[in-house]
Amino acid sequence: MQFPFTLKKEADFDVVGFGTNAVDFLIQVPHYPEFNSKVELTDYHQAAGGEIATAMVGLQRLGLRTSYVGRFGNDNAGEIGLSSLRKEGVDLTYAETIDGAQTQIAFIVIDERSGERTVIWKRDAKLHYGETDVPLDAVKSTKVLHFTPHDARACLRLAEAARANGTIISIDIDNIFDDVEQLLGSVDIIIASADFPAKLFGAVDRRAALLELQRRYGAGIVGLTLGEAGSLLLCGDKFIETPGFDVPGGCRDTTGAGDSFRVGLIYGLIQGETVEEGARMANAVAALKCRAVGARTALPNKEELNSLLRKL
Repeated sequence: MQFPFTLKKEADFDVVGFGTNAVDFLIQVPHYPEFNSKVELTDYHQAAGGEIATAMVGLQRLGLRTSYVGRFGNDNAGEIGLSSLRKEGVDLTYAETIDGAQTQIAFIVIDERSGERTVIWKRDAKLHYGETDVPLDAVKSTKVLHFTPHDARACLRLAEAARANGTIISIDIDNIFDDVEQLLGSVDIIIASADFPAKLFGAVDRRAALLELQRRYGAGIVGLTLGEAGSLLLCGDKFIETPGFDVPGGCRDTTGAGDSFRVGLIYGLIQGETVEEGARMANAVAALKCRAVGARTALPNKEELNSLLRKL
């Protein structure tokens, strides 16, 4: 079935992203440590990450035109984050450096046996956007706006401006934030982590959770990422269950896999694919990302994505 949206035919950008960036400290261990124990790490890496910054890099590698709206501290981590986006060709017209702020960081412990990770993160309050200081001009000419809900009131303002310009709005959500329910009512695509519905509604099965998300907020597509099992989407009255892809060479790190899923789905939307094929693309991008340690290290280009899609 087709995506239930009409994209702008002409725009300066395919996707504008608003939300999180980070610098990740990735620590590989032979097994996840028990409480009050010690374990020798196998290796460690420092790399740029963050949900939205990572998504913009992923879309840029697939050949789309992206712009990132977000704040960095005036520290070494901020320089790492900005230079990583600049190197990938992401537009930074509306990126800001905040004096006296620390760039968001995350310490990520990766279990080598499976590639599964645990994230410990911190975001400086100085990076917060209020509803009056979000740059509305950033969404004047884009086909899709993609954001996280960390600054929900600012997201609402940006969503209003985007919708007035005929822009499709997508949210990446895995937790409850202030004003999040109002924000969910302003978006077209809700892609959540598998555990998010339980945080919002209490214990419900997945299909019932998607039906409730659709009923409450009216998004054209609602969906859950399910890790190696793939994904479950609801579009109209049709559930689309898509299996995950095996990671070529084996899974080394799941950091950023959910961000990468959103990359593939938005890419499918922009390319005019069906929802079913968009879901396949999303799972394929997520699998390819897991080939290497780091949220962005192994994000694929078009040739790599198409090669994996052809195998099934």
